[in-house]
Amino acid sequence: ALIRGDRAGLFPTLQRAGLWTLSLGYRLGSNLRNWAFDHGWKSIHHAGVPVVSVGNLTVGGTGKTPCVEFVARFYRQLDLRVTLLSRGYGSEAGRNDEALVLEENLPDVPHLQGVDRVALAKAAVEELESDIVVLDDGFQHRRLHRDLDIVLIDATCPWGFGHLLPRGLLREPLGSLKRAHVVMLTRCDQATPEAIRAIHDMVVRIRPALPIAESVHRPAEWRNAMQIAAPLDALKDRPIAAFCGLGNPDAFRQTLLKLGLNLVAWRMYPDHHGYSRDDIEELRAWARQLPTDAAVVTTQKDLVKIRVDRLGDRELWALAIRLEITSGQDAFEEGLRRVV
Repeated sequence: ALIRGDRAGLFPTLQRAGLWTLSLGYRLGSNLRNWAFDHGWKSIHHAGVPVVSVGNLTVGGTGKTPCVEFVARFYRQLDLRVTLLSRGYGSEAGRNDEALVLEENLPDVPHLQGVDRVALAKAAVEELESDIVVLDDGFQHRRLHRDLDIVLIDATCPWGFGHLLPRGLLREPLGSLKRAHVVMLTRCDQATPEAIRAIHDMVVRIRPALPIAESVHRPAEWRNAMQIAAPLDALKDRPIAAFCGLGNPDAFRQTLLKLGLNLVAWRMYPDHHGYSRDDIEELRAWARQLPTDAAVVTTQKDLVKIRVDRLGDRELWALAIRLEITSGQDAFEEGLRRVV
């Protein structure tokens, strides 16, 4: 709310000014780091097989996990051995939420997590005999050479409020898009046509002729912790309570409303939230206050960490999401094929 400008008055203005001052140091550090890689002062390591990166320019959720799943499925359909690599934020106590979702949806694709992704890539090639490596959240990870850089831009908040961290949400300056090989706009169904055209115009100004695809996160089905599936209309006539711990929680809320659900209660947690026993008990108490015919819904990323199919005698369902490319699919898939 602060960096978005929702908070008015002298003190919030001074806070934003202080954050902007800090962002100058962040910009300097980001520029120096990229310059060092661009000019050979920092080493870039080759994996020995093609590397495809799915990343973004901003912090927060841009929908990387469904895109990583799309890319991995594409290469599996070509009968290639694929390994996913990720930093694993929030995985100190084990596999993080994104890894658990991808393992659930892609049981035949290994997923390695760790800080040193150069070492992970070596293990993927030498130990798992991978034909191709997909790097999750890899745009800023310059140490590992990539043959295709896919950069996702959330159409609902494309430029991180126009400022670098901590004043805004940008991880690096917009000019870094010059390193990208293809751009994919996500959540295009939640933005106006004018907003999408403005994003296209900005991308073209930064790097003309850069391929741009557009996509939506299409709800696929409901799933519970027992891996039982239900059609999307199964909960349509019931009161619904929802919670999530995402980088962009409002996108999930808007998806539920577009499904025509009767949303009667809503809770948010921080991104990558690790649910404790106390959290589960609080959710159970919250669910008990709902009407007897109510159901509780969340995201796959949250359900894989909770692993229960009921909260306070109310059913708990997760919404499974699939990436659907609505424009530019031919150019996007041609880029994927070219690297192999």
